[in-house]
Amino acid sequence: MAATKVSLKLLIDKKSQRVLFAEADKKFVDFLFSISTLPVGTVTKLLQKQNTLGCLSSLYESIENLSDIYYIQPDQDKQFLLNPKVAISGAEIPLLLPSVVQSSSSRKFYRCKGNHAFGHVSHDQRSICPACKSSMTSEVSYVDPPSDIKASTSSINEGGYVKGVITYMVMDDLDVKPMSTISAITLLGKFDVRDVGAVVEKVVDFGMDEAVRLLVASFKSKTVLTDVFLRKDVNHTVKDCTTCFIKLISKLTLK
Repeated sequence: MAATKVSLKLLIDKKSQRVLFAEADKKFVDFLFSISTLPVGTVTKLLQKQNTLGCLSSLYESIENLSDIYYIQPDQDKQFLLNPKVAISGAEIPLLLPSVVQSSSSRKFYRCKGNHAFGHVSHDQRSICPACKSSMTSEVSYVDPPSDIKASTSSINEGGYVKGVITYMVMDDLDVKPMSTISAITLLGKFDVRDVGAVVEKVVDFGMDEAVRLLVASFKSKTVLTDVFLRKDVNHTVKDCTTCFIKLISKLTLK
């Protein structure tokens, strides 16, 4: 998957130097929601060079250094621990590294070599058929639906997690809600913004570098967007606070 960038429109209070909220489309919200699907091993790999992981980086390195031949069970592959894959339903999710995401359409499935029709398939060639007890190593071919059905389905299902016809408001603490004029005006009062002239719009690019910084900041900060776009020189470190990250995950249940 090629690295991509999306545009965000930030509403910034110049007086306090903070991002009030971001106006975002489906791609950015899909990225935020996909964070909740990342295994710990994937997060560790992404942030290994950020000096933000404490003991997790040592654990990851110990798995890397442990010999497959002498210490790993013969029916196990440590790459499953080092490079866990995330199954994504629908279209590809932007801004994630190719080594992190494995879309459901790219997964391979296998059956046993027998000529019978037991109806068992697996995504792992090491699996044993529960019926004939043989290894499931024969790849099953995927058959695309007719072009007319495929076209009608793709027009309905955009892939990802949220609908693309809606503009979303992403708060500084990554709270996500549908965009509305009333909500925007209410927020100005909530943040005690008295000088409307001090509020400016700024369009920024969000790519892989910003995605990693956002992931780091979400572990310790409640002003993630401000930290990523206005305080780029801040050295984010993960200490004891994971409140914002937990809050993000709790917000990702679609209603």
